[in-house]
Amino acid sequence: MVPGGRRRGPAALAAAAIALMQISFLVFPISAQESNSSRVVPAEGYCSMYGICGQRSDGKVLNCANATEAVKPDTLFSSRVQSLCPTITGNVCCTVDQFDTLHQQVQQAVPFLVGCPACLRNFLNLFCEMSCSPNQSLFINVTSVKQINSTATVDGIDYYVTTNYGEDLYNSCKDVKFGTLNTRAMDFLGGGAKTYKEWLAFLGRQAKPNEPGSPYLITYRSDSSDSSGVKPLNSTIYSCGDPSLGCSCGDCPSSSVCTGSLLPQLNTETSCSVKMGSLKAKCLDFSLVVVYLALLCAFLLWGLLYRTRGRTAFPLKTKPLRNSDDKSDSNKNGKSPHNSVQVSEAASSTVKPSHPSIVQTYMSIFFRKHGIFVARHPLLVLCVSLLIPVLLCIGLLRFKVETRPEKLWVSPGSRTADEKNYFDSHLAPFYRIGQLVLATSASGGSAAPSIVNDNNMKLLFQIQKKVDDLRANYAGSTVALADICLKPLSTDCATQSVLQYFQLDPKKYDDSGIDHAKFCFQHYTSEETCLSTFQSPIDPSTILGGFPGNNFTEASAFVITYPVNNKVETTGQENGKAVAWERAFISLVKEEILPMVLAQNLTLSFSSESSIQDELNRESTADAITIVISYIVMFAYISFTLGDRPSRWLSLFVSSKVLLGLSGVVLVMLSVLGSMGFFSAIGVKSTLIIMEVIPFLVLAVGVDNMCILVHAVKRQPDQSNLEERISDALVEVGPSITLASFAEVLAFAVSAINPMPATRVFSMFAALAVFMDFLLQVTAFVALIVFDFRRAQDGRIDCVPCARIVSSPTTGDGGDGQKLHLLARYMRDIHGPILSYRAVKFVVIAVFVGLAFASIGYFDDLAKYMKVGPPLYFVVKNFNYSSASVHTNQICSINQCNSNSLLNEIARQSLSPETSYIAKPAASWLDDFLIWMSPEAFGCCRKFVNGSYCPPDDQCFLHSQLDNGRPSTTQFKDKLPWFLDALPSSDCSKGGKGAYSTSLDLSGYESGIIQASAFRTYHTPLNKQTDYVNSMRAARDFSSKMSEDLQMEIFPYSVFYIFFEQYLGVWKTAIMNICVCLGYLWASAIILIVLAMIVLDLMGVMAMLGIQLNAISVVNLVMSIGIAVEFCVHITHAFMIGNGDRETRAKQALSTMGASVFSGITLTKLVGVIVLHFAKSEVFVVYYFQMYLALVLIGFLHGLIFLPVVLSLCGPPPKSAKPIEQSQPASASTEQT
Repeated sequence: MVPGGRRRGPAALAAAAIALMQISFLVFPISAQESNSSRVVPAEGYCSMYGICGQRSDGKVLNCANATEAVKPDTLFSSRVQSLCPTITGNVCCTVDQFDTLHQQVQQAVPFLVGCPACLRNFLNLFCEMSCSPNQSLFINVTSVKQINSTATVDGIDYYVTTNYGEDLYNSCKDVKFGTLNTRAMDFLGGGAKTYKEWLAFLGRQAKPNEPGSPYLITYRSDSSDSSGVKPLNSTIYSCGDPSLGCSCGDCPSSSVCTGSLLPQLNTETSCSVKMGSLKAKCLDFSLVVVYLALLCAFLLWGLLYRTRGRTAFPLKTKPLRNSDDKSDSNKNGKSPHNSVQVSEAASSTVKPSHPSIVQTYMSIFFRKHGIFVARHPLLVLCVSLLIPVLLCIGLLRFKVETRPEKLWVSPGSRTADEKNYFDSHLAPFYRIGQLVLATSASGGSAAPSIVNDNNMKLLFQIQKKVDDLRANYAGSTVALADICLKPLSTDCATQSVLQYFQLDPKKYDDSGIDHAKFCFQHYTSEETCLSTFQSPIDPSTILGGFPGNNFTEASAFVITYPVNNKVETTGQENGKAVAWERAFISLVKEEILPMVLAQNLTLSFSSESSIQDELNRESTADAITIVISYIVMFAYISFTLGDRPSRWLSLFVSSKVLLGLSGVVLVMLSVLGSMGFFSAIGVKSTLIIMEVIPFLVLAVGVDNMCILVHAVKRQPDQSNLEERISDALVEVGPSITLASFAEVLAFAVSAINPMPATRVFSMFAALAVFMDFLLQVTAFVALIVFDFRRAQDGRIDCVPCARIVSSPTTGDGGDGQKLHLLARYMRDIHGPILSYRAVKFVVIAVFVGLAFASIGYFDDLAKYMKVGPPLYFVVKNFNYSSASVHTNQICSINQCNSNSLLNEIARQSLSPETSYIAKPAASWLDDFLIWMSPEAFGCCRKFVNGSYCPPDDQCFLHSQLDNGRPSTTQFKDKLPWFLDALPSSDCSKGGKGAYSTSLDLSGYESGIIQASAFRTYHTPLNKQTDYVNSMRAARDFSSKMSEDLQMEIFPYSVFYIFFEQYLGVWKTAIMNICVCLGYLWASAIILIVLAMIVLDLMGVMAMLGIQLNAISVVNLVMSIGIAVEFCVHITHAFMIGNGDRETRAKQALSTMGASVFSGITLTKLVGVIVLHFAKSEVFVVYYFQMYLALVLIGFLHGLIFLPVVLSLCGPPPKSAKPIEQSQPASASTEQT
């Protein structure tokens, strides 16, 4: 970031600061009639120095040491002295020449301090007393003399002031701001002094030749012996809060009229906590623990009561309830299997089949007829079902990807977007940035060495030459940095580099060496030779990095920034030259500069404005191979899990389902492409999030449905023909697939109302993709199942259906004669029985509820908000500067301005940066314009006798010509263009050219209304996402309060706001989407609770892993609802249509659906997600690998462990023993994988 921001003033005004620090040094040289270095006896009416009698080799004049009586001035001279030094009357200790020098030098100080008359008066009095007081000998003693041309000149003095005088003087000036550079005047006048002793020591230091400062040493003292006769200066000091002298609250926040603050404070240190002995916990954590323990005790008590009641009840006889596999074993062996499920006779007799719901009945009838039709006409169904997505894919010809971040995160009509458009159109877009960061590397655990040495400086000059010589081609012409760079004064580029201390000239570096740079680190505001080529001071904290405190010489990094002009884009070509140069710049860095830097054992980081968008494009292709491998691995597993386990090796070629699995994946991809084609056709741009997330989502849903359908067909008896098996399978699982898919489609469709573009577009694409995938699953994929089972029955080889294994017996595709795969047997014989134990249920409930409560604690932590930061502009709309309006005094911060004015409040908030995130007072064109026009600033606004502007010497106005100290409407209108065209100079540092050239919109200002004006300050250093979010919220809160109080339209603007507005409402957006998704599910409250726990646990994992909540993670959370539905709905539906008591139906649901869900979602996604761990992009590793892995594991644990336990304890009653249209008995065989 460029220091000073886009509108940083060309500080030739720094030259004013240089001269200003010499006021006490150049103004008071007095010659003596005789040489005398002995102590002058203090006496009233006597001088210690008088007259001008010599100069140093650098031209600085020197005083003569002489004790002489004060001289009575003539009337004209006396009036002139009174006009500048009203405290001095009668005789004086200065000549006319001395006073002229004083007057000339003082005019350089006035623009810095005129906003606070009390400080200005005190400051002038200090030097008036020193140079012209008739009692000079009482508090000034010459301590050292130097012979020049046989004349004794002053080489050192003691200046006695009382402690109270020094403290009061400092206190009256310490907070006076110098808005042009967003700093305090004390940084220029006192080198950033923190006490009055530091300030006076700074003013009194003796300068070396050609350096700023006093030509002789001035030692300010406050101690004196009573016998010495010295009377330390203790003249009247005016408090900055003195209402008669009218300092503003921005310059004097301690004033009694400036108490209080408008900004709501952020309570970061006063959070509620509970203390128990040595333990201290937050109130939320304590409450969660109490509630959790209460629920746990209630559940334990309920379990004990239930168990006691069960023991006292009449003993029940049991009979076995067999699943289909048990039935087949019984038929073969003539006896019940060893692991039959035991169900009480009482329970069996009391749980009577009820009629299915109307929805269930109609869906069963539909799927019965649909299954028969598909089985009879598979080719027709396949062709017709593929026609629609194929036609929609034609829309991909208009496919476009939105990579501009501001279009992804912020809706076009959002507040930030409107404010950015207003700022760009009325003022100017924020400049573009190219940047290089060279750094040393730490080794052996030690700190990185300093980069400030001769070799590295010479390397910088070589790099700078290459950048200056760089030429890019654009539309047949060449583009250099000088053609596109930011030029505050329309002459030189505002390049921010340590080389600016040498004005980018290697010859000057050869002459002065590295020591000059180190000198400028400490004197960049005061030394003229440290000014940049564009006449601005360069703050070392913006061009160096890795330094402790203010030890700039220990910096471990050079930061070189190239600001480039930016333009509002309407056709997309306005910044074509800048983009061309930036891309050439990146190529130059990679090909030439990087090897040079590495050869010096340094590291290099680099960026440009266009490289950000180029990087977004690169991210979409950098991990393409990783993503492809991920999908290949998932496809391989799908093919494996859909296939059968043959009895003979040769049968593997027939029983495998590679072609069916591949066809299913193609259908999933077709649904995604069809969705993208449809929205592309109607002009909706896609995003990288859509391209990376939706295939994962739809594949998860699609593969789950594929497994459920194939395994349902396999479960049907082999004795039935294929037509019956297909129709029975659809009747069994079709309603479950339909309800789950429609719940997901509805959830995503409703989420499309979300204003965040990335989430809204994702929801739109996802809703259509899931819907199309459902249609293809129940049509095209069922038809493909028919073809595949026919192939298997004919003994044809998978993937090569034309070939047949003649010797191969008919390969069973399910049913009665098949042995269960390992996963299905595990679900039936191990997983289900283990979960039926009461102790296990208690542990499961306790652990999962505990994890949910713990996640709430992490959720709370994630939601909390934790050298100079980015520029911050407060923009005022429709500023009425007419005399009849009060707007001027409601905005400005100099004398006579309202105590609660905008700029006064900004200055006040900069004193508490921890909560306001405002680092400095605002640079105010209005304050500087009013000072520039002020009669006191006699070196600023001047005019020719014909009324046109003239750089010095006739004043524009007298006090009598002003209206209550303010210019009239006509004066304001006429002189404002003069001010904006005036260059800062040593005589007047308040010129507006460069500093404020783009701070206000002059379109139509002649009417008395300025449509837009900006006041620049800075945020505090922002190092984390939470800092950016919190600073944006604080600035908005402050602006809203000021707009309300001042009845003006004010808004804050910073370049990063467009990227971080999403975070202000991201929790609301996330909760809204999640609630919408959950609220529209068909299932019972149990499913809603489980889904909420899944999302809550996922957010807890995000907090533990440090994954921030943003557009990508919100999309992932919304997507997690869809996948969580797949984990829960199928198990719950199987439970509801089961037969028996809750325990039995929970086991049946795990046996019939558990293996399909586990293999279709958990294992398939697990093998695919693990591959993403090897992605090169951090985005993929954090937001896809980590979040997806957490989602899969959390969904599996809740769907296949927690949900069955909850259903077995408090699940709903069964809808029916079996849907009416299903011809097969309830004990259909357990599925296999």
